[in-house]
Order: sequence, then structure tokens, then C-alpha cells
Amino acid sequence: MAARPELLCGRWENDCLVLPVRVRARTRRLELGAPRAGRLQLSLTAPPLDGRANAQAQELLADHFGVNASRISLVQGASSRDKLFRIDAPSRLPPQLLQA
Repeated sequence: MAARPELLCGRWENDCLVLPVRVRARTRRLELGAPRAGRLQLSLTAPPLDGRANAQAQELLADHFGVNASRISLVQGASSRDKLFRIDAPSRLPPQLLQA
């Protein structure tokens, strides 16, 4: 098995990436920011109501990690800004996550 790249945040568990994130809901832009304080920063346009922000965070992560949204699960933090996602076998890693 190939060596996994060193990450600025998150950890590998077999083929899954366990990724701590901090979510900012109701922002003007939808974007994946740089890690800060051990968490990847997500800016979402969706409001934090009825799971809309969680669903948008899942879709944003799916786009950046090259997987279907069904391969991303919210492990912890359904009603918190600080969340923990599990990404099953990501096909790519965003540059914000990689150590230089």
C-alpha cells in the first residue's frame, strides 16, 4: 500500500479519512478554507436549519475529495459548528489539507 500524505489536519483510519471541520453557515461564498486550530474551515451559504448546512458541507467535501456524497458521513457535531466527517476512500486531497 502506498504511503499516505502528511495532512495539516485529520487522520487516516485504513482507507478512510477522519476530518475535523469548523463550519460557518450563511456566508456569502461557498468555499473550503485553510485549516486553523486543527480543523478545516468550511464557509457555507446554507442556513443552519433542518440539516441544510450539514448537507451542503457534505456536498462541498464530496466535490473537493472526489467522492460521491454517500461516501461521506457526519460522525459528530450535527448541531455544532465543530464537526467530524468520515470520508471513505477519497480519490483526491485538496491542496489546503497537504503539508508543504
